[in-house]
Amino acid sequence: MNYENQVQDYINYILIERQLSKNTIDSYKRDLADFFNFIKKDYKNINRKDINSYIIKISKEKNPRTVNRHIVSINNYFKYLCKTNQIKSNPCNDITGLKMPKTIPHVLSEEDIDKLLNIKCNNAIDYRNKAMLELMYSSGLRVSELLALELNSIDLNMNMVRCFGKGSKERIIPISDFATNSLCDYINIYRKTLLKNKTSNILFLNSRGDKLSRQGFYKILKNIAKEKGITKDLSPHTIRHSVATHLIDHGADLRSVQIILGHENIETTQIYTHVSNNYKIENYNKSHPRN
Repeated sequence: MNYENQVQDYINYILIERQLSKNTIDSYKRDLADFFNFIKKDYKNINRKDINSYIIKISKEKNPRTVNRHIVSINNYFKYLCKTNQIKSNPCNDITGLKMPKTIPHVLSEEDIDKLLNIKCNNAIDYRNKAMLELMYSSGLRVSELLALELNSIDLNMNMVRCFGKGSKERIIPISDFATNSLCDYINIYRKTLLKNKTSNILFLNSRGDKLSRQGFYKILKNIAKEKGITKDLSPHTIRHSVATHLIDHGADLRSVQIILGHENIETTQIYTHVSNNYKIENYNKSHPRN
């Protein structure tokens, strides 16, 4: 059996059995394709030396986070082959990932968030953009979670959004009155303008009445930031980082922030306490009259 078919068997397994997200599955596909294109061997003949050669090669081209993702993809693939008795041992055993440099997430100040959300609405696109950004800042949703929302994901009466995060885990998140009011305007009045007489349950639509893409959202975000004079590096994840930091700044406990963001481990959430402390020190140094 050639490796393409074998990889497809594995992809079917993680899709059906493990129910991983489409983005995760697409990453596995790309990583394994790159690996086999470099190794050019049947999976039964791959050894530890081959894998180390591949890691050395991609370490010269990619950042440590991406290299580590490749290692995880390859390791999980060979674990599957062992589990299904197609190989006797995992050549990835004891191969560790690269040491990750500790980085502090980029966040926007509350003033910049106010600028970003202060959208003057003149048409359906404006009302959609306003609703998306208010909801994202209110809930801390990942962009993939935001764009996968359907109409029944939003409870306008209870001020709640229901989403499915990594591993298809459901979480229900409270949202602000600002977000609810913007969603109410968009859903009840302007969404049908974008729908173009089509039928769709997807909440956020593009100008053709189809599901808005990640690339489309990123472009919208960049354009609005430019229009508002926000010069900081900005991505959808910057908003998510900002939500967590601002919640902690205003007294939210780590466990609550962990649940809202859908972090599996609270250690992931703890980094935002460092961000918050850095901002407090920075603001103190700027504001104190004796500095």
